[in-house]
Amino acid sequence: MNLKAVIFDMDGVILDSEPIYYQIEKNFFKDLGIYISDEEYHSFVGLSMNEMWRRIKNSYNLKEEIEALVKSNNKVVFQHFANSENLQPTPFLEQFIQNLCKKNIRLAVASSSSKKLIEVILKKLILKKYFKICVSGNEVKNGKPAPDVFLHTANLMKVNPEECLVIEDSTNGVKAAKSAGMRCVGFQNLNSGNQDLSAADMIISSFSGLYEKIIKFL
Repeated sequence: MNLKAVIFDMDGVILDSEPIYYQIEKNFFKDLGIYISDEEYHSFVGLSMNEMWRRIKNSYNLKEEIEALVKSNNKVVFQHFANSENLQPTPFLEQFIQNLCKKNIRLAVASSSSKKLIEVILKKLILKKYFKICVSGNEVKNGKPAPDVFLHTANLMKVNPEECLVIEDSTNGVKAAKSAGMRCVGFQNLNSGNQDLSAADMIISSFSGLYEKIIKFL
C-alpha cells in the first residue's frame, strides 16, 4: 500500500469523548421523557446526529421534528465542550501524528460531529495545527456507515481511497471506511461500548507503537 493520507475519526479516537457525550445525552433524553439503555445508546456510536435522532424519533414516537432535535442537541453539546477545560487527547496520539508528519503523510479528521464542534475540540486539545482538512458528516448526503464522509475527505486531500488509512473506534465507522475502499485501523476504546471492529485490517487498544506497526503492516 502506498500510504499518502491518514483520516482520523474524532470522538473516541482523538478524544475519549463518549463518556462525556453519554452524560450530556442522558440528561437530554430525560428532558424529553425517554429512557435509552446503554446497549441502545452504544449502537448510535459513529452515527450522524441526524441518523441517531431519526432512529430515536421512530422508536419513541417523538412529536418534535428531527431538525429541531438535532439543533437543540448540538447546541447543548457545543456549549459543554466550549466551556470545558483541561481536555486531553488520547494518550500517545500526538506522538503518532508527529511521526506521520515527518513522512509528509497528509492528515484529516472525518467525524459525524458538526464542523463547529470538531474545530472547538481540536483547538482545546491544541491539535488543530496538524489538521488542515476537517470534514463533518453534515457535509455529505449519507452519514456513517455509508462511505460518503471518507470519500469526500479523500477527494479534498486529492488522494485515492486506496492510498488512505482510516482510524475508527466504532462498528459504523469501520464499515464506512471499508465501504470507501480504504484500509482501516480499529481503535478499541472500552468507553465506546461493545463495538464490532472485526472488519478492520488491524485492531489496536493504544497509539503507542502504532506508527511502527502500520509501516510494517502496510
